[in-house]
Amino acid sequence: MGRFVTVATDHASSQTSVEVAARHPDVWATVGLHPHDAKLGVDGLEALLDAPRVVAVGECGLDYHYEHSPRDVQRAAFAAQIALAHRHDLALVVHTREAWDDTFAVLDAEGVPARTVIHCFTGGPDEAQACLDRGTFLSFSGIVTFRNATDVQAAAERCPIDRLLVETDSPFLAPVPHRGKPNRPAWVTAVGEAVAGLKGLAPAELAAAVWANAERVFRFS
Repeated sequence: MGRFVTVATDHASSQTSVEVAARHPDVWATVGLHPHDAKLGVDGLEALLDAPRVVAVGECGLDYHYEHSPRDVQRAAFAAQIALAHRHDLALVVHTREAWDDTFAVLDAEGVPARTVIHCFTGGPDEAQACLDRGTFLSFSGIVTFRNATDVQAAAERCPIDRLLVETDSPFLAPVPHRGKPNRPAWVTAVGEAVAGLKGLAPAELAAAVWANAERVFRFS
């Protein structure tokens, strides 16, 4: 059976994710506030965290590329959501863009939850090692299939197989050979095949490891 994690980015999508997961036995939900929307505040999120089939807080974190919310507000919302993950023993799904130093600073100050995922990893091998040193999992998206994404590819090569996940980030970042189209969950196989090639593994071997890692992180069972 396929398994889907529908990832929330604000209050409305958090509520929708919970409702969709309740209707479908192969769907699980996250509840969280994306850094773009940090200015909306985290009030009200915690009430959703005890709903059935909620497996993580997020995506949350820091985005200094667009700065749709002020940086200090982003950091406060990120810290608050890390605290929620600790309090409810949930995984944490982290978005970080052009904000590695502050992302690590907030994680270090608040304590990295045991099941933390750096979603849609966009760093290179140095950032990957810094994440791994903190015990996180790295999740690779369609970016790893792009010809010019050499830093991300090097990070995938460095990442141990027991700390690696793949994702689509649908509807964004469609992998090669589907670039330019709206992404879809079915194309996660292209991401997995690319990572398997980088690591010199058979796709089936990588798939088995990713399934096991996803179970450890999100506790589907």
